[in-house]
Amino acid sequence: MRAPSAQFWLPMQRVNTLSKWDGKTSTVLNHTEGCGHNGLALTKQKTFLLACTNDPGAIVELDLTGKQLRRWGTDSNGKKFDGGINDIVVTANGGAYATVFGPYANPPIPTSIIGKILYLAPGGQKWVEVANDLNYANGIGVSPDQKTLYVSQTVSNCLLKFTIEADGSLSNRSNFALLNLLVKNKNDSSWLGPDSMKIDSKGNIYVAQWFGGKILKISPEGKLLHVFEIAAGDGTTNVAFGQDEDELYVTVVKDPKDTHAKGSIVKIKNIK
Repeated sequence: MRAPSAQFWLPMQRVNTLSKWDGKTSTVLNHTEGCGHNGLALTKQKTFLLACTNDPGAIVELDLTGKQLRRWGTDSNGKKFDGGINDIVVTANGGAYATVFGPYANPPIPTSIIGKILYLAPGGQKWVEVANDLNYANGIGVSPDQKTLYVSQTVSNCLLKFTIEADGSLSNRSNFALLNLLVKNKNDSSWLGPDSMKIDSKGNIYVAQWFGGKILKISPEGKLLHVFEIAAGDGTTNVAFGQDEDELYVTVVKDPKDTHAKGSIVKIKNIK
């Protein structure tokens, strides 16, 4: 989800659409059957990188009207994105990172640990695998100084961090935050864990907790700064900043077990 200038660009996974909403009217910009529209990132070229989360996944580049410009279905070694693409973040130099999630069976029970992080270099044509063996990799973010990459492991209910090297490769993988040590688990779901995230200008991480009904604000040192409880539902999925980071816009599914994923957008005041 993006929310610049009081306009929202909303990927709708269940109906395979990307919509633009101005607060009154919703307009479908892209409909690609079988994509499972999920993570969305704005590039330096003013195009969108869209995560197709349906397995096997894909990454699609769109112009601002929703027209497809490029599509990737494999990495630099020709491997399909088994597990689906979940989220994407663009770096200050024009590169991008994306997460590969993992198998989502019916019934949805976590299975193989096949999550990955992919990297597209500035001006690059192919996505390169830079990390693997992640337990359902989900949200992803980069620190303001561009030196640290954060990624959610949903099933592990934790955030990882990596050092970003000059060539875009990753090193020094470590646990950054175990969410069950920061807040009490709301339930015993296997899917209780971090979803998408945003990072503010001070480097604080705002992460949505799927099945948890909350947004956690965490300092760069891993300290819990605030918990935003979301009354609209337990399926908090993403967060975006309003002007000057004074407000947060949160996407939330009322019941995360609902196969139709009916939800809403909630605006709340940030606590600085």
